[in-house]
Amino acid sequence: MAELTTVLQKIDEETGVAWLTFNRPEKKNAMSVKFMAELIAVLKELADNDKIKCVVTMGSGDSYSSGLDLYDLRESWKRKRAWDQAGSTYEIVRLLRAMPQITVACVRGWCLGGGLALINGHDLCIAGESAKFGMPEVIRGSYGAVATSTLFHGGLPTKKAFYIQLTGRNLTAAQAERVGLISEVVPDDQLLANVENLSKELGSRNAVTLESAKIAAYMMKDMDFLTALKTDDLVSHRMRYYTNPLSDVEGYLHSQKGGGTVKYAKPEDRKK
Repeated sequence: MAELTTVLQKIDEETGVAWLTFNRPEKKNAMSVKFMAELIAVLKELADNDKIKCVVTMGSGDSYSSGLDLYDLRESWKRKRAWDQAGSTYEIVRLLRAMPQITVACVRGWCLGGGLALINGHDLCIAGESAKFGMPEVIRGSYGAVATSTLFHGGLPTKKAFYIQLTGRNLTAAQAERVGLISEVVPDDQLLANVENLSKELGSRNAVTLESAKIAAYMMKDMDFLTALKTDDLVSHRMRYYTNPLSDVEGYLHSQKGGGTVKYAKPEDRKK
């Protein structure tokens, strides 16, 4: 892979975690054509790394991402675009959803437009209390492609999703958590430590179990209840072909005495 400049990666196979840092702080990590191409290449490579179980994205400077780079976007609108063209937020979101690793967005500062589409593509999103979320596209005459589809497919109440899409107003982190746009809000000075602990916890889990959980959730999300139950059974059988969740019942139960803990790891997943 060519040298990366707009997306920096820190891969720690020992902990099972990869950190991707958006590196355009002078543009509040606006998503240029180059940025999107680099992010797509990195995500494709990480998806094939069996030693990585969790991928974390974050922004450098004071923002997660202010959305698409409008100067780049203006230039691209001068050219004819092929239907279903890759190399965009569209492909990035598809990759985030399809990759076997659990994806976590670590958000400080601004997360707007295309940045909102990105976090909607992640499985989890942890934000600092001063973070701001919004879709300002309507103000300049657009409705926010990709951000809209991921927003209305994210399980938010319809009227809340319309409020975000149609007003162009920003939500605080507390408001975003309340409507279900993000997973958790933490104090700004605890954001990195919180995400580091979470990512390492996920990195200690069985890779097959994490992938199966993700497959099951996204497959069954929009199914009717009975179809979801049947699909759940099929995914569960697939998981057990690769790993045995009952291989260490004694060790697991012993670890949960006294109130339970998340620190337990299956014997085959423990570091040698």
